[in-house]
Amino acid sequence: MLENGPLLCSGKITIVYPDGRIEEKQNNTALCRCGASANKPFCDGNHNKIGFKG
Repeated sequence: MLENGPLLCSGKITIVYPDGRIEEKQNNTALCRCGASANKPFCDGNHNKIGFKG
C-alpha cells in the first residue's frame, strides 16, 4: 500500500465484479482506495487531485 495512494498488488489476481464478470490481472496492479477513480476498481491517480489521506 502506498501512503495516501493505491493498494498495490503483485502477481496474479482475480477480480470478480458485482455483475459476475471476472477479470484476471498479471504482474503489478494498483487498486483504488480513495473512491475517486473513474476506472474503479483500479487507481487512476485521482487520489492526488482530491488530496486523499489514508
